Amino acid sequence: MAGQDRMTIVEVVRQVLRDEHADVIRESVKAVAQELMEAEVSELIGAQRGERTEDRATHRNGYRPRRWDTRAGEIELQIPKIRQGSYFPSFLQPRKRSEQALVAVVQQAYVCGVSTRRVDQLVESLGLRISKSEVSRIAGLLDEQVQAFRQRPLEGRYPYLFVDAKIEKVRDGGRVQRKAVVVAHAVHETGRREIIGLDIGAAETEAFWTEFLRSLVARGLLGVQLAISDAHEGLKNALAKVLGAPWQRCTVHFLRDLRGHAHREQHDALGALIRSIFTAPDGTEARKRLADAVSQLEPRLGKVARLLEQAEDDVLAFYSCPKEHWPKIRSTNPLERFNREIGRRTDVVGIFPDDASVIRLVSMLAIEANDEWLVGRSYISQKSMTPLFQSQDQTTITTNNQEEVEELLAA
Repeated sequence: MAGQDRMTIVEVVRQVLRDEHADVIRESVKAVAQELMEAEVSELIGAQRGERTEDRATHRNGYRPRRWDTRAGEIELQIPKIRQGSYFPSFLQPRKRSEQALVAVVQQAYVCGVSTRRVDQLVESLGLRISKSEVSRIAGLLDEQVQAFRQRPLEGRYPYLFVDAKIEKVRDGGRVQRKAVVVAHAVHETGRREIIGLDIGAAETEAFWTEFLRSLVARGLLGVQLAISDAHEGLKNALAKVLGAPWQRCTVHFLRDLRGHAHREQHDALGALIRSIFTAPDGTEARKRLADAVSQLEPRLGKVARLLEQAEDDVLAFYSCPKEHWPKIRSTNPLERFNREIGRRTDVVGIFPDDASVIRLVSMLAIEANDEWLVGRSYISQKSMTPLFQSQDQTTITTNNQEEVEELLAA
């Protein structure tokens, strides 16, 4: 029995899966319900879909739509039809609590990980006679959605790449460990933003970051002209090794680090001085302001002055990009907002049972975010993105022409 200071799974589900998650839960319930109907019809006619057998009682005969109002919202079911007799899903029978059980099991799977045992309990509550293998297949449906999202090919070019990590508590090997959930957020050449990858690792090592970035490249990531992240040495080295693109140190994190070396009463003045560098009208003026800031800080905040001077190239890299893009590419703020959204959900769960459950929750949030960005306004106007690729395209044309000339001469 849960103590007064502990939440039951139902309470966790209700708190994590509020209205923001209605679409995810609805689609998951729909997918599981469809598989349950297919399994039930296969049991009724004595054959799986597409299976040839002499013992079958009848054949399938298409589908008919039916609206189903659930706690997760309205669902459009496709109920299988059969040529002889009739079929009606058992979980739609009057006075059955099956719909509640179906929604509950999907919610639990969403928060705590897909469990064959939980789905098996659901099947039993529905009064279905389905094999253990069928139960396992149905349980895997939710993970298939996540897997498809994480392995989808990346098409087109992504000039701006934001990378960050968030620490979560996960049970592993009988102990609770702090693991890094890493997320890659990018701006497509069309100007829309997109979460292109996520993973979880034991620590933010260079080897882990290298493997993660290589997985993005293997899926089609190309055209990166600026990588934006915090000043994690392993990540910085991995970005240089895998992508070879210029690196922009997050200006928000940088200012936060500088404040850590100053007294609290100095924070406001230091912030105003540093922010003036990042709002300069051009790169030349920014470097002049940075030099002036170093001179002003040297007498009283010598360490801050040295850190600022050493970071000059890293914090001003964004000035080489189109001016319209500067406010949106000088920090990891877009990804920070997404991380806060993750935290709002994961704080309720507290400790995750395994890595897969973390991936599942973050992936579902990422799918929702991508859907919203796809139909919303572009993060950066597509017109302003054109200059980023003009020099690249010209170089490609010149190289191709040179190759054609060399081929003609060789002939």
